[in-house]
Amino acid sequence: MSVMRSLYERVEHLAHEVAKFGTVGAAAFVIDVGLFNLLNSGSGPLHNKVLTSKAIATAVAATFAYFANRHWTWRHRGRSGLRREYTLFFVFNLIGLGIAEVCLATAVYGLHQDSLLAKNISGNLIGTFLGSLFRFWAYRRWVFLEPDEQVRSEEAASASIV
Repeated sequence: MSVMRSLYERVEHLAHEVAKFGTVGAAAFVIDVGLFNLLNSGSGPLHNKVLTSKAIATAVAATFAYFANRHWTWRHRGRSGLRREYTLFFVFNLIGLGIAEVCLATAVYGLHQDSLLAKNISGNLIGTFLGSLFRFWAYRRWVFLEPDEQVRSEEAASASIV
């Protein structure tokens, strides 16, 4: 019975993290899509630069997501320093952006689907969904550490110096 209870507690905790991550992600998605469409619409300042528009929109949304995830989703996890966390967060967001950009570029340049609807489906729905799966795993694994994982990683780092 203790094994079942332990499994339930682990899944329940994960479900809460997924729900919070999803809520932050939904807000970041609105920022990302809204800014992308503002920049890339026919009258937007970057209407002919689809990948640049996506990169700028994602950078703004990711900065919002970092602070929301740090202070809400994973506030119970250890803090390993803004520089370390944000650097890793930024790297993993670049990879997530790369996933979205590949989806967007495939649709626009590979399949010649350049309508605003096609751009939004490929970059903002498919690309963002796949990138979010990757980011949740990466943030949980490497950015926002459990307190005992932080101690072990610091011990390993100091042992390698000696």
